[in-house]
Amino acid sequence: MKYFSQRTGDPEPTMNYCSKCGAPVTLTTPSGDTRPRHVCVNCGVIHYRNPKLVVGAIPEWEDSILLCRRAIEPQHGKWTLPAGFMETQETAAGAATRETLEEACARVEIGEMFTFIDVPAISQVHIFYRARLLDTDFHPGEESLETVLFSETRIPWDDIAFRTVSLTLRHYLADRRSGNWRFRAMTLPMAYSSNEV
Repeated sequence: MKYFSQRTGDPEPTMNYCSKCGAPVTLTTPSGDTRPRHVCVNCGVIHYRNPKLVVGAIPEWEDSILLCRRAIEPQHGKWTLPAGFMETQETAAGAATRETLEEACARVEIGEMFTFIDVPAISQVHIFYRARLLDTDFHPGEESLETVLFSETRIPWDDIAFRTVSLTLRHYLADRRSGNWRFRAMTLPMAYSSNEV
């Protein structure tokens, strides 16, 4: 799972040049808009910066869930669900499938969306899908140190990388125990820093 790792009050660096023509941009509120935008002084293109989608899976095999131990920052060495930024021309479910393959070299059948978590402090939205592992032929991808199937009693709660993953896992396990699956939409308070997400 790749997350923005700096906490500056602005989740993206300031833009200096237009990606269309290379001329400098200025921060101004365009006519009819309500927010400052980076506008090219040469070609007039308005560059919009929108929240990023982080999409992942909750891969299950029998009574265990597949977690990855991160080989990258932020939260190097901590455990997470396989997830990452959604690519252009990709569906959310497709992103969850791809990220699981990239980070855990695991093949999954994606089920329904389980959590939708707004993270306004870092301008991200985190989405996790229920998923069924198709086999146990998995191993760490480039961004993972380890990939392990954890039963509920063995999940390393003190070493979970991100708040969104911890929340998702806790709700998932509670629903599995009750047999009552339900979709959850949540918002993390702005007070959370990027490393707490």
